[in-house]
Amino acid sequence: MRVVIQRVTEAHVSTPGSTTSSIGTGLLLLLGVTHEDTAADADYLVEKTLGLRIFPDESGKMNRTVCEAGGALLVVSQFTLYADCRKGRRPSFDRAAPADQGLTLYDYFVEKARRGPVPVKTGVFQAHMQVHLVNDGPVTILIDSSERVAAR
Repeated sequence: MRVVIQRVTEAHVSTPGSTTSSIGTGLLLLLGVTHEDTAADADYLVEKTLGLRIFPDESGKMNRTVCEAGGALLVVSQFTLYADCRKGRRPSFDRAAPADQGLTLYDYFVEKARRGPVPVKTGVFQAHMQVHLVNDGPVTILIDSSERVAAR
């Protein structure tokens, strides 16, 4: 499971004709699921995301979590995080989870995050969406749950 984390001053996601969700200060999370992922991967990424100290403290240093900054999460599914561009010009998405498995783990990730200390908003799974954001910093971080084993 992969998550691209963007620290934002505002973000919203819309589907054709309507704004689906929006947040002010917080984190925009682009979440990709592969067929090898489990609930343990989601648990790891939720814990890491909520614990990241990437918001400025009174000295301007990245030393506060999204909760300490009074922020929220906007979680958007993005199977294209598993694009394989090594061969040819058209990406392959073979590593991305099938839609039913992807939805199950996406929903699990969102529900786990909602049990945390910050508000959580979402995009629409499998919908064509437009994501608008003001990246603060810019701060953009990629975390891959497969790397948690190597970090131990």
